[in-house]
Amino acid sequence: MHPRFQTAFAQLADNLQSALEPILADKYFPALLTGEQVSSLKSATGLDEDALAFALLPLAAACARTPLSNFNVGAIARGVSGTWYFGANMEFIGATMQQTVHAEQSAISHAWLSGEKALAAITVNYTPCGHCRQFMNELNSGLDLRIHLPGREAHALRDYLPDAFGPKDLEIKTLLMDEQDHGYALTGDALSQAAIA
Repeated sequence: MHPRFQTAFAQLADNLQSALEPILADKYFPALLTGEQVSSLKSATGLDEDALAFALLPLAAACARTPLSNFNVGAIARGVSGTWYFGANMEFIGATMQQTVHAEQSAISHAWLSGEKALAAITVNYTPCGHCRQFMNELNSGLDLRIHLPGREAHALRDYLPDAFGPKDLEIKTLLMDEQDHGYALTGDALSQAAIA
């Protein structure tokens, strides 16, 4: 298990620790849980999806790098495929706070770069800021994306971003996470093609 997870892991319920330990033992743990792993964790713990996501948030937040604020935010983007993607906020010494990566952006980008086609929900340990709300509005799940916060009922993004302005107002048809064909054809030897793909 990567040392960054140890403190958060130690605070998890015993049954969740037992079920999660083999997953986190992989030194190449990709900070995501497949649909099969999520189902296995639910069975082992008796937690429903929402309760499990909340229980796992400290592990996502453990990935945060916050040398400026010391304020760790974790997010779990739940893909329509059933895979869950961890994300955390990242700050950079010598850069302003406006140049940080927010946890929601991190989790969503993680999902997108992993080939996820759309998100069903996102679970975050703190209320998304205005910037993140607008960022999520650019997704193909848009205002229907479910946001889960501790101690609150889940709501759609539209409830957090009333009177929203987004891509549809600009008649943009292709949204973030939509499949796109840029007309690029792979050329070169097999190694070059694998590197580009």
